[in-house]
Amino acid sequence: MGFLKKLFGRKELDPDSRRSFLLESGRITDGVIIDSVIDTDGNEVISYSYTLNGVDFESSDVLTPEQRLDPVKYAPGAKVAVRFDPRNQGNCIVE
Repeated sequence: MGFLKKLFGRKELDPDSRRSFLLESGRITDGVIIDSVIDTDGNEVISYSYTLNGVDFESSDVLTPEQRLDPVKYAPGAKVAVRFDPRNQGNCIVE
């Protein structure tokens, strides 16, 4: 598997770089928060869903400290903006 990654030159971004990339160049769609849990490290992890071109996606994201200041915005059932990479629609974050 590592050979294929080197062959095709695809590198993985660290979470902060990925978030910055999506905030700069990602497209926006609507999503809905499905669930919110606190993991063993004390991070708040939300699960959310969104639909693009008739395809339903589900993903999860760790909330940033700034996002954790507004718990109502990320409560289950809340509508949120989702930024996604148009070339890889499963690559997304919650704004």
